Amino acid sequence: MEICDGNLINEIDVESIIESEYPDVAVLMNECLSFCGLCALKPYAMVNGTRVFANTSEEALGKIRTKIEEELAFYAE
Repeated sequence: MEICDGNLINEIDVESIIESEYPDVAVLMNECLSFCGLCALKPYAMVNGTRVFANTSEEALGKIRTKIEEELAFYAE
């Protein structure tokens, strides 16, 4: 999972939350993910190459959890 340093999602400590809930998932903080328009408007993260975003940081975190669960289930099979 990747997060831009300047993204609105950083209002909450997503890195600590995700890494504590999903020890197999690495959260990479990047200076820029080249989605400046989205980054300035909505909290988002990249989960295995897919943009996951929402209107609030908490809502985005919920969608990120869902996407991580989907990815983990896919690779568990």
